[in-house]
Amino acid sequence: MTDPATLLALALFGLVGGIGITALGPGGVLPTIGLFALTGLPPAAVAGTAIVTHIATGALGTAAYTRSGQLREPETRRTALILAGTAVLGTPIGVQLNTLVSARTFGIVLAVLVTAVAGLVWFREQRTPTQDRAHPPVVGVVLLGLAVAVASGIVGIGGPMLTVPLLIALRVPVLEALAAAQAQSIVIAGVGTIGYLAHGAIDWPLAAIVGVPELIGVLLGWKIARSLPTRTLKYALIVTLLALAPYLALHG
Repeated sequence: MTDPATLLALALFGLVGGIGITALGPGGVLPTIGLFALTGLPPAAVAGTAIVTHIATGALGTAAYTRSGQLREPETRRTALILAGTAVLGTPIGVQLNTLVSARTFGIVLAVLVTAVAGLVWFREQRTPTQDRAHPPVVGVVLLGLAVAVASGIVGIGGPMLTVPLLIALRVPVLEALAAAQAQSIVIAGVGTIGYLAHGAIDWPLAAIVGVPELIGVLLGWKIARSLPTRTLKYALIVTLLALAPYLALHG
């Protein structure tokens, strides 16, 4: 893994993924895609190496959205705590399922997830904004959190990729959805890292190559989410995910 072009590409996947984590939510899948497509690592090592980077990005994103006030709102804090709690239960299940899949199956699962997320992002972009915005009831958050944690454990993402578009589809305001998902991401990434570490499935040098630019991207994405219209970025993400899906399904 010494090819400079490959290392640069992985760093770019990390940077753009970090921007997407705090600006949109779904961008966190890009480090997983980069590691799967460019390194030849087995599925467990791809997921383990990707998920460890989300400990720092989740912590930084949580600090950023606490500073800007979203995580001080009682409803947002409640949603974040429930999501974090379900991550403790769901993530180990996902890690265990990952160890049972082949590279081909992993690619198909990843392709299905990115296609679903692209569809959710597109759907939310087409919806007419309403004033009727609220957090879902506790049962709904628990079910959502468990499903996201299992999926995140399988493919090595922090959670915002799925949680943000799903919460927005359930009428949670965008910035509050982003904030709650960052807190969830810390727990998913922490529990997932322990699980993959037990399997010896983390490539630490590659995690650093992806993770450091990803942290820079998280700060950039937070600023974008709070100060700039993100419609162009959303459509670029949709096109990218849909273009990558067939490759991921056939790769491995």
